[in-house]
Amino acid sequence: MGVADQKVTFDRYMFVPRTLIFLTRDDEILLMKGAPTKRLWANRYNGIGGHVQAGEDILTAARRELREETGLEADLWLCGVVTIDTGPRAGVALFVFRGEPCQPNAPLASSDEGTAAWVPLNTWHTLPLVEDLPTLLPRVLAIPQGAPVFFAQYTYDDEGQLHIAFSPSP
Repeated sequence: MGVADQKVTFDRYMFVPRTLIFLTRDDEILLMKGAPTKRLWANRYNGIGGHVQAGEDILTAARRELREETGLEADLWLCGVVTIDTGPRAGVALFVFRGEPCQPNAPLASSDEGTAAWVPLNTWHTLPLVEDLPTLLPRVLAIPQGAPVFFAQYTYDDEGQLHIAFSPSP
């Protein structure tokens, strides 16, 4: 099938692809505290990730984002796909990965995105988190490598309130 046969037209709903990564080691999880200068999520904790660049596949983008923001390499596996409805013309396709660092004690690099830190698994819920993490992270942490991925959809109501719906497991 050629490029023209892909039927990509701007009258169809489109997605901006992004990645989100959560690494664990022993009883800790790697989270990023957003830089105070960030437009979104300043001083809030999130996973590691970002946009997929042209010419990248999703896994390559996740590995690049992880390396750029933390300096780490990891064995990653896809654990979920979230569609984020941002309007009638475009949305976000968020590919959620879990993993373990290849070198668990490697130092963390600094990043303009914020400060990465290993957080005890029994305390992450006490941190100032981005709004979806209290719902998303327990689902991510419950999925072992090789298990079926979860699917979810994020929508926003007229007041801008986030609503999260997970598809039933097969």
